[in-house]
Amino acid sequence: MRLIHTHTVRFTGAALAAIPLALGALTAQSSAQDASPSPTGTFGPGCSALSQKADTAQDKVVDAAAAYPQLSQLVSAAVRAHLTDTLNDKPAVTVFAPNNEAFKNLTASQLSSLLDNEGQLKKVLTYHVVDKQIKPDQLSDGSFTTLEGGKLSTSGSGTDFKVNGKANIVCGNIKAANATIYVVDSVLQPPS
Repeated sequence: MRLIHTHTVRFTGAALAAIPLALGALTAQSSAQDASPSPTGTFGPGCSALSQKADTAQDKVVDAAAAYPQLSQLVSAAVRAHLTDTLNDKPAVTVFAPNNEAFKNLTASQLSSLLDNEGQLKKVLTYHVVDKQIKPDQLSDGSFTTLEGGKLSTSGSGTDFKVNGKANIVCGNIKAANATIYVVDSVLQPPS
């Protein structure tokens, strides 16, 4: 009898311990969905799909972006435009980083024209960079001057934000040593 009682007590104890843990996880999950993003965590519908090779918090911005396979086109374009050192040497920037899907949304001729013209490529890429770190609570109604010199705007609330009214932030508040990265689903065009 004693053996059966011991197993029953262990099982019951384990089950009782698991219930609060499970309920706590559900509560934390629902709170995370309802709360506004905090400056210390990532947010957005695309974060779970954004695979990463390693923790990027200690890497300079271009090296951090290179850790994400979904940003390979952006990294390649930055190298081609000779912007790697410029961006990595900045003390604090925000990059609205177009993912590979954003580049696929350009027509073949648009992409070819952009990649073949280093001056235009540099202009477009620096339009995606703001020379200060932007926190999520600054995105709801933001207006920022880019390295290119033009203005871009952000709008939205909670975890749903847009840049210039059309590009969605699919994953935001990714940390690098000298940058905050917001992954967007469109290549932004500087004002003419």
